[in-house]
Amino acid sequence: MQFHHHGYVSGDPRVQPAAGVGIDRPDELPDEVDVLVVGTGPAGMITAAQLSQFPDVVTRVVDRRPGRLAVGQADGIQPRSVETFQAFGFAGRIAEEAYRVTQVCFWHPDPADPSRIVRGERTLDDPTGISELPHLMVNQARVLDYFAEFMANAPTRMRPDYGWDFRDLTVDDHGDHPVTVHLVRTAGDDAGAEKAVRARYVVGADGAHSRVRESIGCTAVGQSALHAWGVMDVLAVTDFPDIRTKCAIQSGSGGSILLIPREGGHLFRMYVDLGEVLPENHATLRGTTIEAIIARANAILHPYSLDVRDVAWHSVYEVAHRLTDRFDDVPLDQVGIRTPRVFIEGDACHTHSAKAGQGMNVSMQDGFNLAWKLGYVLTGRSPESLLATYSRERQVIAQDLIDFDREWSALMAKKPDELADPAELTEFYVRTTEFLFGFMTQYPPSMLVAEPVHQDLAAGFPIGKRFKSAPVVRVADGSPLQLGHQHRADGRWRVYAFADRPAAGEQSTLSAWADWMATSPDSPVLAHTPEGDDRDSLLDVKVVYQQRSDALDLGAVPPLFLPRTGPFALVDYEKAFATDPADDIFERRGIDRGGCVVVVRPDQYVAGVFPLDGTHELAAFFRQHLLVRVREPVG
Repeated sequence: MQFHHHGYVSGDPRVQPAAGVGIDRPDELPDEVDVLVVGTGPAGMITAAQLSQFPDVVTRVVDRRPGRLAVGQADGIQPRSVETFQAFGFAGRIAEEAYRVTQVCFWHPDPADPSRIVRGERTLDDPTGISELPHLMVNQARVLDYFAEFMANAPTRMRPDYGWDFRDLTVDDHGDHPVTVHLVRTAGDDAGAEKAVRARYVVGADGAHSRVRESIGCTAVGQSALHAWGVMDVLAVTDFPDIRTKCAIQSGSGGSILLIPREGGHLFRMYVDLGEVLPENHATLRGTTIEAIIARANAILHPYSLDVRDVAWHSVYEVAHRLTDRFDDVPLDQVGIRTPRVFIEGDACHTHSAKAGQGMNVSMQDGFNLAWKLGYVLTGRSPESLLATYSRERQVIAQDLIDFDREWSALMAKKPDELADPAELTEFYVRTTEFLFGFMTQYPPSMLVAEPVHQDLAAGFPIGKRFKSAPVVRVADGSPLQLGHQHRADGRWRVYAFADRPAAGEQSTLSAWADWMATSPDSPVLAHTPEGDDRDSLLDVKVVYQQRSDALDLGAVPPLFLPRTGPFALVDYEKAFATDPADDIFERRGIDRGGCVVVVRPDQYVAGVFPLDGTHELAAFFRQHLLVRVREPVG
């Protein structure tokens, strides 16, 4: 963590100085805002949290609840989400209180006595080492708390406006604030009062029954899987030996349980199979009591028993797979003609079963994708056309999720005698780990994602996929670090220059590239960084050398990678890295020894790979989505 660059900090360095709209921020909800986010679930909160890093953008997030969520329904945190939490600065703290999934056990009917269950396969949760970060279980409410803390500590001093229910909205093509949102007060002495808020943009993160979605005429298409599950978070005493291990349990009776241990060492969640939903039993299943869910769980667990002492939360749900036809307010016949003003994300766009642990995770990536784009457009860094990429990118991902979940939930609902092999569920889980962990997302070429012309220069950083971290050593102090963990959710692009290693007497291609980036009018640094801002305020440019840190001289590092920052023009020494002698990033990620440039978006996805001498291509790529500014060359 870097601080002191604006002066000595004696308090919590996570609390950034108030700036822009965060100075004297009004408590009451204003009549006009730049962005109004509706809903304080995971999608809405990450959207607001990212926008809180744009000091000149007025963002407010409203929710009908009177205060913070106390008990959340989602609990699975996939490693991709933990990477995201790392960018927001709380991955380590939330991991300390979470349950970490390390293995999964699969239980089947005992062949000798199908009325009993026996342990079958036991597999590592991450059998191929996809991520250096853990797979966690923690209450959704705590995730929201951490995002709320991040927002409160941000320059804009943002906090949710609780007690406001969304009624409807209208969009007028004229004026600076063309969206008018009608809200109703749900809490406080003025409950029932109405208020109209005018916004430049509105984000609907208001759940599966989204009224924002309804207001813009979007349609959720899909169907129910006609299968019901009882879910409960409980404290219990049991002789089931794997109660603190994630388990998929199938009984001889055909019923199944997905067991998810929870944080705190005692709490666990069970998804209990209630059977097929038919017209004649629909009302009965929906009204299943907690006592009936517990009894069903005991029947499936035989010969083990479950003595429930306390129920933190329970519900009954039917699996349904639905996808909205578009994720913004632009009708399909007007795509490319006008830009969107209203967006929807999370459960407002896609619904599915909870058993694959994808809902909260995919929803947060919706918000991460959209928020920085709104920030760039509202601060004049990018054209409005950038906003159309949100629906194009995320709708495909949501469809992939629903296709996956349909297969996974169908497998979970099968009776043992319907499986080709008792290990079929195990094999599917292991085979799809990369998807389960959130790493299969790959955005296609667009104004934000370059064509994979030079992919061979960095084969381990697939264009369109998230930037996969690897160990490096910081040159300035010899500290071993994960390169990807230095990527903060501050709205900046990352540009990683992987250095060549010229033979004796040869000129370094990296040096020529660094000189071009620092002095050429075509350089993205000069062309796009706002006048008066720090050199790295828009593009965070770093270098990774092939040598070990003890073979490098910081004084020989080009000035581009030692930028001046803050009012005192202090040198930033944290942008030059060397290879880890025990784990060479060039080898691990297939980086060409002749060097290359890897560009990473603010939401951590690889946007392009370019040769060090491909400066024209690099400049042209950034000009597709960043507006040109005039700036003097830097020294």
